[in-house]
Amino acid sequence: MKRVTFANRANEVVGNLHVPEGLNETGSYAAIVIATPGSSVKEQIGGIYASKLADAGFVALTFDPSHQGESGGEPRDLEDPAVRVEDIRCAVDFLMTRPFVDEARVGLLGICAGGGYAIHAALTERRFKAVGTVVANDIGSFFRKVQPADALMEMLDEVGRQRTSAARGEGQRRDPWIPDSLDEAVEAGISDPEVLEAVRFYRESEYRHPNSTNRLLYTSYGHILAFDGFGLVPELLTQPLQVIVGGKRGNTGQYEAGHRLFEMSPAGDKDIFVVEGAGHYDLYDKPEAVAPAVGKLVPFYRRHLGA
Repeated sequence: MKRVTFANRANEVVGNLHVPEGLNETGSYAAIVIATPGSSVKEQIGGIYASKLADAGFVALTFDPSHQGESGGEPRDLEDPAVRVEDIRCAVDFLMTRPFVDEARVGLLGICAGGGYAIHAALTERRFKAVGTVVANDIGSFFRKVQPADALMEMLDEVGRQRTSAARGEGQRRDPWIPDSLDEAVEAGISDPEVLEAVRFYRESEYRHPNSTNRLLYTSYGHILAFDGFGLVPELLTQPLQVIVGGKRGNTGQYEAGHRLFEMSPAGDKDIFVVEGAGHYDLYDKPEAVAPAVGKLVPFYRRHLGA
């Protein structure tokens, strides 16, 4: 693994480039860009999948989104789908400068919210020759559906108030993506097993990372709520597609979103694989769930990008 940087306009994006053991820099390798979940940094889920893909012979690039983690960009903790999608395009630009990457053999993997961003990027980024997703969701659709219309309108009103506050040089609101600990979740009366699994992974497991702030700049909702990751799929997503979902349904909606993506795709070569018994967060780090997912992704990428 090697720390790398590349530019998204004025932002310096910091990534980890995972390479096969014994990489020959004069050789020619297939490469995969990994788009991570919302709030996640490169050392977490992206790193888990990148290391396994590198073990299988691929060059794999995972990175902190602009405005988050080690990457540059102000304001901090901003989640802007347009910027996230552009990060992905700029990641391909970076790979095109690596002499050992075959420019005709680049794929894309999106996980959770990164799945929606990956799909949106692939609509117009034809340098991606194969696209995979794991527990993918369209973050815009998710946030629009997860609350009643009046709460949605109040959220947008609050976005306006926060932007006014920022324009006047006042402080900006940052909310936790999830509770900061399991104790805090219990105290708040949260019993949704998926939320508790998210807290376990991000805040209390070995994958907790100091660069993952667990904070979302509130004005991000103005960008998120207008985002449609899957809308143009029937018209523009023609690359081979591998969709992976967990068989255990829950409030993240990954099972339904994955099937919707699969049905919408016009690709001639597409597949959906259900990891039976696995929930959303099991497919982040649980070996019994990640192994069959990777076992499906590796032959998919080898088929379309070469061994």
